[in-house]
Amino acid sequence: MIEFRDVTKRYGTLVANDHVSFTVERGEMLTLLGPSGCGKTTALRCLTGYSRPDEGRIFIDGRDVTDLPTYKRNLGMVFQNFALFPHMTAFGNVEFPLKVRSVPTAERKERAEAALRMVRLDQLATRFPRQMSGGQQQRVGLARALAYEPSVLLLDEPLSNLDAKLREEMRFEIKELQARFGITAVYVTHDQSEALALSDRVAVMNAGVVEQLGTPEEIYEAPRSAFVADFIGLSNFLSGRLVGRDGELSRVEVGERTVLARPNDAVSTGDVLVFVRPNDIHLSAAGDASAAARSDAPVGSAPENEFDGTVEQVTYLGDRMDYRVRLESGDVVRVQSEARFGEGAGIRARFRPDHARVMPPRR
Repeated sequence: MIEFRDVTKRYGTLVANDHVSFTVERGEMLTLLGPSGCGKTTALRCLTGYSRPDEGRIFIDGRDVTDLPTYKRNLGMVFQNFALFPHMTAFGNVEFPLKVRSVPTAERKERAEAALRMVRLDQLATRFPRQMSGGQQQRVGLARALAYEPSVLLLDEPLSNLDAKLREEMRFEIKELQARFGITAVYVTHDQSEALALSDRVAVMNAGVVEQLGTPEEIYEAPRSAFVADFIGLSNFLSGRLVGRDGELSRVEVGERTVLARPNDAVSTGDVLVFVRPNDIHLSAAGDASAAARSDAPVGSAPENEFDGTVEQVTYLGDRMDYRVRLESGDVVRVQSEARFGEGAGIRARFRPDHARVMPPRR
């Protein structure tokens, strides 16, 4: 439905998008995810026609729209700041883009009412924005974008002005609507939890390029770079040196210990990082038998993936504890566990080889 083909956009000497290529399938929700300044908003502006690429082409439904003005691209837009007309009712706001397009009055009324029903606001059609909550106003914005049946729905950080509870509620509403009606959508956010919850696929952007494009599970479970691993979820990185293979696993020297981890095709020798999630590190009291010998050890544990360490900081999270642990290698890692230890406690940390992954050093 959408194709970015080698799109580059510059602002003076700044390269905001650097040969960006990706596709969005019909009926798919693709999220452009990344920190401020990564290029996601520039990509959205190029898609809308507000900015024209310096190089490359953009296609919507097989048609080259690179040189078309915004109003000829049939796009629906949901904004961060709601962008509702304060002097119009909810119905008036939803009807407005249909009126601009000279849709006949009777059809206009029918489509506006249908769009409000779609977002469950038909009972509030006569209210003004000031009489509605933030979540209700955002749903009006969503209904307005859907009323004229656009080819593609674009959502630019639409939940960032809502409180945490409303954000979570709206996530499910947007995803349910998009899936129920088979809407092709591009969602822009810096919030990783939104991206993982909403998307069919996620494009993680950094410094103007797409670092990785994949399903939420692929992005979280198998990040291809230290940037993606660090940006998505909580992460630990152990500095080491890749020294060889042990069957299907890579062998990495971390201090005086050896770590077995899943390999990375991008690196075959030299300095590397070993990536492991905080909830994949298991803690036990210092001096416990090795993980391989323990009856309760996770399947696949190996003595190579064990470190002695000291708890430096403890944070209570209710159902689990959040620890800062200094390992004998000198690395400080974050561990989330149900096990209870106090600050200063000596511990043994271990993790399964299949829960660790070799990463190239940071660029």
